[in-house]
Order: sequence, then C-alpha cells, then structure tokens
Amino acid sequence: MPRRNRPKRTEPRGDVARAFGGGTRREAYAGRTYEVRSVRGNDAGRSYVCPGCQSQVSSAVPHEVVWPADGLGDVSDRRHWHTPCWRARDRRPPRGSWR
Repeated sequence: MPRRNRPKRTEPRGDVARAFGGGTRREAYAGRTYEVRSVRGNDAGRSYVCPGCQSQVSSAVPHEVVWPADGLGDVSDRRHWHTPCWRARDRRPPRGSWR
C-alpha cells in the first residue's frame, strides 16, 4: 500500500461564511461599534452613495456594508462604503449621508 504524505485534516478547511462573503466583523468608529461585512461584487444593478466620498458605489464592485452593532435600527441604517473610503474613515469623515 502506498504511503500517505499528507496528514489527515480533522478541522474544516475554511470559513464557509467568509468564502461566500457572509462573514462580519466588529470595528470601532466615532465612539461606536459597527458590524462590517465585505461583499463581493454581484450583478444586481443597484448603486449606492458612499458616505466617505459621496460617489456612487456600484453593486458590481467589491465594497463594505456597515451598520451599528448595538442592535438598534433597521435595514435603512446600513451604509455601503468603498473599501478604501472605509479604511480611511478617520481621515475622511462622512459628509451628509451618515446619521
């Protein structure tokens, strides 16, 4: 019988939710905690306004969806940010479309 060179894996290979764009993480901003989800681009044809630069975010472009982590609010409290705008949120605060 041939020898097995690779060890058997006993744990799952990866996070399925993260692989399909469903993983969320918590990040702090402006004294509050937010849930952040990185989404891959899709072909939904929708566009959003990025609070960081006030430009259009197409649903076909990978971006970040951000909402308050306190559990208060609803779907209307979600904001779609360009990934670079979310990373630069401390240097470039939102202008007008963030509550």
